[in-house]
Amino acid sequence: MVRVKRGNVARKRRNKILKLAKGFCGAHSSLFRIANQQVIKSLIYAYRGRKEKKRMFRQLWITRINAAASYYNLNYSRFIHNLKQAKVLLNRKMLSQLAILDPPAFSFIVEATK
Repeated sequence: MVRVKRGNVARKRRNKILKLAKGFCGAHSSLFRIANQQVIKSLIYAYRGRKEKKRMFRQLWITRINAAASYYNLNYSRFIHNLKQAKVLLNRKMLSQLAILDPPAFSFIVEATK
């Protein structure tokens, strides 16, 4: 059987992992086996984080809308219900932005829903 030398292939594979592990603490950035484990874990965290980010932002928008609506003696659920009844098609992100950056426009929406 012919001998196969994997020098380049193996080195490239290891360097790819070590490049991904750049900036990790201690042996996690310099020793291949430990770095490989940490890179796998970090990619899992990154995947999960992309999902969590969506949840966190929605939660933030709802909190902001609730705070702005409570100024007009409405709670969040009642306000959203009134929006749906009035057929106002604004999502939570836009409502949150209006509540922060343009309070008169937000008050107009609140009055339109009452």
